[in-house]
Amino acid sequence: MGLPDAPDQVFASMGNYVFTTKALVDAVCADAEARESSHDMGGNIVPMLVSNGRAHVYDFSRNEVPGATDRDRGYWRDVGTLDAFYDAHMDLISVHPVFNLYNAQWPILTRTGPLPPAKFVFDDDDRRGQALDSMVCAGSVISGGTVRKSVLSTSVQVHSHALVEESIVMEACDIGRNAVVRRAILDKNVHVEPGAELGVDAKADRARGFHVSDGGVVVVGKGQRVPA
Repeated sequence: MGLPDAPDQVFASMGNYVFTTKALVDAVCADAEARESSHDMGGNIVPMLVSNGRAHVYDFSRNEVPGATDRDRGYWRDVGTLDAFYDAHMDLISVHPVFNLYNAQWPILTRTGPLPPAKFVFDDDDRRGQALDSMVCAGSVISGGTVRKSVLSTSVQVHSHALVEESIVMEACDIGRNAVVRRAILDKNVHVEPGAELGVDAKADRARGFHVSDGGVVVVGKGQRVPA
């Protein structure tokens, strides 16, 4: 539901708070002594700072990012659901991404471990290591498998004849030979056994104990195995 004077806009809290150390310590201590408080940051501490005239908001609509284009300017998503989290990753891999990591004037500073570059091996007609419309992070090896419209984190192994489509694959996952993974989110260290199918039959995925979101995305927890 939009604002009365701007139906196409809403107010949203991104949950990012910036304090001086003293202001935060003083606020937490004062809240600890308030018997009627539930000691919640958003429900008690921030409203207290607002009532004291010590809080200010950042107007994201006026945020100016150097190098931003009309397409990606002001990008924001609430990723509070699995489907929204999934959609945000899919935003990364379009030809002209609305979630743009390639703006050299506004780099995203993060830690990159001491990993080798991603590697793609085998170029036979029936076994070709390739990734199309995808992001593949350092340390990953696409060994005769195919990755399409997916985001692969670091140190992922995709073995021969495996297929990964429209998926998010996190660190150190292993996709076995001849396996199929579609519209899935795999947490760290997931092992998909050779010949296994995931995201092909939602009923079968649920029967194996995997969660399937309202949007049809199947989720595999950290360290789990997907049996053939």
